[in-house]
Amino acid sequence: MAQDIYAIARERMVREQIEARGIKNARVLAAMRKIPRHLFVDEALWPQAYNDYPLPIGEGQTISQPYIVALMTSFLELEGTEKVLEIGTGSGYQTAILAELAQRVFTIERSKTLMKRAKTTLDRLGYFNVAYKVGDGTVGWPEMAPFQAIVVTAAAPDVPFPYIEQLDKGGRLVIPVGDRLSQMLYKITKLTNGTLQKESLCGCRFVPLVGAYGWPE
Repeated sequence: MAQDIYAIARERMVREQIEARGIKNARVLAAMRKIPRHLFVDEALWPQAYNDYPLPIGEGQTISQPYIVALMTSFLELEGTEKVLEIGTGSGYQTAILAELAQRVFTIERSKTLMKRAKTTLDRLGYFNVAYKVGDGTVGWPEMAPFQAIVVTAAAPDVPFPYIEQLDKGGRLVIPVGDRLSQMLYKITKLTNGTLQKESLCGCRFVPLVGAYGWPE
């Protein structure tokens, strides 16, 4: 019965928060309908898990608003064959969406506590195409590059150059850039000749990206 309630809540979330705002990517919508977002937050927050706002997950971090997860994922244009780098594992919910849609996911998180919790949930759900790393996400994961898609779930003061270096030709990077209070979400595409195409998507607000190429500790 409880699972039916959450399935209904997921359907309403997709229909009212995501489709209604113009996201039409069928694979992204199917992933958002499938993955149980409530399992990525504390049980006390389960009744709020499908609402249109972020929720705290501990360590001063949040699980992003469902619409933002869907928006960022849709701009990665995943077809199922990609190797994806995720910066900021957090709860693991965005990781699960990526794992559903891509061939391999490489995810980096600064907090060992959050990483352990996220991996437990992802293992429970059967997502074993994910590699995990605890450390400074601003340096990326050079030994596993190039990546066909990179998504950054924390706000940088500028685009860290390791991401550009590690992005494959034809690859897409989605990242919030700005100050600590407000940012612009960008999609950066590395064209086949190596030049960059930068597109402004929308205003947003994320926790700071901390590290050598981000904000100081």
